Amino acid sequence: MKLPFMKEATFKVPYTTSGIVGMLVNRLSGFLMEVPSTRPIVVVCIGTDRSTGDALGPLIGTALLKYRSPHFHLYGTLEEPVHAMNLEDTLAAIQASHANPYIIGIDACLGQVSSVGCIQIGEGPVRPGAGVNKELPPVGDIHVTGIVNVGGFMEYFVLQNTRLHLVIRMSDVIATSLFTAIANHVHITSAARDQAAASD
Repeated sequence: MKLPFMKEATFKVPYTTSGIVGMLVNRLSGFLMEVPSTRPIVVVCIGTDRSTGDALGPLIGTALLKYRSPHFHLYGTLEEPVHAMNLEDTLAAIQASHANPYIIGIDACLGQVSSVGCIQIGEGPVRPGAGVNKELPPVGDIHVTGIVNVGGFMEYFVLQNTRLHLVIRMSDVIATSLFTAIANHVHITSAARDQAAASD
């Protein structure tokens, strides 16, 4: 039987879609339901506040920071961004600090004109720097990306000239969806654990 949040293909939907948060929470829940409660969830928001388009990750990280949630570990905010210069060190620190972490990689990306404003969720890592021809380590067991502008030509210039309004709106949607999905996951797993303990 196929559950409504089955996740074979990469999920891609415009951030302006009606009910977008519920759709993203549903898709994220499909991945998180397979994560045992013993694995710490780590959210890595990649990007820099020195480029409007590339600020999506740090904006999401800063939005998530406001929840002060104990349910996940957060790396990458406007104050302390995770970017090309410190990504490898950050990933090493994550592996040293957390036993077998389940990592959610978040980044901005470039795409076709028709896809600008779309949010994508998929299995496997995000590949930061691919849009601007940088060789950086892949990040994440799953990835969440936001297509902030058009790719294929003068990528640095395009990222610098991305509308801040678009990036902020997308970051709000993604941060709300992530927090909700993780909080739901923790609630469900703790309830199942309590039920199992009560039946012993």
